[in-house]
Amino acid sequence: MATIFSKIVSGEIPCYKIAETNDFLAFLDVNPVKEGHVLVIPKREIDYYFDLDDELFIGLNLFSKIVSEAIKKAIPCKKIGVAVVGLEVPHAHVHLIPLDSVDDLNFTKPRVQLSSEQLDLIAQKIREKL
Repeated sequence: MATIFSKIVSGEIPCYKIAETNDFLAFLDVNPVKEGHVLVIPKREIDYYFDLDDELFIGLNLFSKIVSEAIKKAIPCKKIGVAVVGLEVPHAHVHLIPLDSVDDLNFTKPRVQLSSEQLDLIAQKIREKL
């Protein structure tokens, strides 16, 4: 069964795209823990991050690094945090989150509510820094 991320890759579900290659896709989390929260996925549907073959694993992390540098330039923050949780969607993914404190990585706190216009603007700001 296709995951929500696979449906985003196929275009069945729209996203606020940040960057894309033949193998990877980065897009804004529409239910972010902090403004500028980006998800980075392999396009191939693999459930568990550590089940990625070495080439895909390395590629995903290098792609995440490039995207994180753009986020850091576009969104005022101290650092970009990285989280791999893997419980909410059965498709390997990396969370890139602008950080000003450790609490910014708290997935249990209320999520930031952003309009589609705000999400469009954030995505555009990050894309411009790639």
